[in-house]
Amino acid sequence: MRMHAVRMILSGAALALMTSVAPAQDFHGFTPTGFSGDMLASDALSAMVVDAMKASPPKNGDKYVLAFANLDRGISFCSKVEKGILANAEAAGIEVVVADNNLDGATALTNAESFINRDVDYVIEFQTDANFGATIMQKMEAAGIKVTAIDIPMPGSTFFGANNPKSGYMGGVYLGQAAIAKFGADKVKEGYFILGDLPQSGAVPAMRTGGQLAGFLAAVEGFPEDHVITIDTKNTLEESFAQTNNVLGRIPEGVPIMTTAINDQATTGTIRAVKQAGREDDLIAVGMGADELATMMAEPTFIASVGYFPERYGNFLVPMALSELAGNDLPPTVLMTHVMVDKGNVCEYYPDFECVDGAGLEIDFPQDAFEAHLAEIRKSPDMADALDLIPSE
Repeated sequence: MRMHAVRMILSGAALALMTSVAPAQDFHGFTPTGFSGDMLASDALSAMVVDAMKASPPKNGDKYVLAFANLDRGISFCSKVEKGILANAEAAGIEVVVADNNLDGATALTNAESFINRDVDYVIEFQTDANFGATIMQKMEAAGIKVTAIDIPMPGSTFFGANNPKSGYMGGVYLGQAAIAKFGADKVKEGYFILGDLPQSGAVPAMRTGGQLAGFLAAVEGFPEDHVITIDTKNTLEESFAQTNNVLGRIPEGVPIMTTAINDQATTGTIRAVKQAGREDDLIAVGMGADELATMMAEPTFIASVGYFPERYGNFLVPMALSELAGNDLPPTVLMTHVMVDKGNVCEYYPDFECVDGAGLEIDFPQDAFEAHLAEIRKSPDMADALDLIPSE
């Protein structure tokens, strides 16, 4: 299939999600599957609250209090998620308590305990450390609080977020084929691929970076795997910048430097390190998230990013919480649909930015190779308890 066909899954307001199970019942115009992604009218959200209260009265006897533990409020992706949750909650007439997990598992546990002490009605968790997920969920289950987890799964919660294998693979393929278009196939094979990883978050987000590598290698046949350099970005621009500085000395002068990472911020950190080293002419970069579009449009080497649309997360998360409070079953997994956002099509998804004529790349997506990649993931012992998070194609 052609990548432009993947792009056209989204157009303007048309954003749909996919799950691996049958669609849930309609709840005042909302289902987790096939939903447009547009924010529901306040009347619909208020009607959800009324129905939910019949099944699960607010613990404070007045109105619902939802809790949102944000991954890191200083990250633009996370701030967009938070803004969307708060907008939906305000329209529904419910309260949201917000805490900052600061990219730290121990902080996330402390925040979870504070939510329990506050006796909130529902929790939306966005926390990075897989080692703390089970402990947090044990406490939530003991308190009778249901949870939706964003991007990093927590046992017993509903998972909402990235289609990690697909989004990663898309980004890797785009990077590889764009590098060949820029440098030529032979020159690319002399170059180095810097991959910004996030090992602390466990096997599920690792499907994203694993997909980035697999997609790149599928696009650049014969690329020497000893030219792949993996860095631990800690999910931040600053750490990615520092770690890239540490590895640049291993890359010979004048060869291509190709990079992508767990998110746009980490990608930006590598770009800044390469620029500081005076090697920008050798660089090509693809981001993940499409939440740093001003940076993408300003940086000549930042050619594209995989769209995650964090500004729409709240349009799903608050209705999902209310639906579950109303007694409706949610699918165990709700995965985003992703598209490539580049300088040639950015205005189709974000009208505040102007498309650049002639920019962007229409690429061939190696569907058979991707499905073989998925089959390999399913064999991994690390994924035995998370097979619902692996798409079928």
